[in-house]
Amino acid sequence: MFQIIWILLIGFVLGLLAKLILRGPQSIPWWLTMLLGAAGALLGNLVSGWIGVRHTGGIDWIRHILQLAFAIALIGIVAPAWGRSRTTR
Repeated sequence: MFQIIWILLIGFVLGLLAKLILRGPQSIPWWLTMLLGAAGALLGNLVSGWIGVRHTGGIDWIRHILQLAFAIALIGIVAPAWGRSRTTR
């Protein structure tokens, strides 16, 4: 149970950082920000394991950069689509 809370907390932080880095408004709800951040963390972990940099000595900077990059990409893709779907109703 604690692991799920931790994943959602990290996802929320990554999602907020991604929204701060992206230009313009991202009108997506907080729960979608959290889920996209968590998905970015998962994709970043998978890719870092695939290229062999997931477990290194010290802080895994490359893994964290990949996690943030995937969160930015996911929010950058979903936010405009979310805004368009809300204005057409």
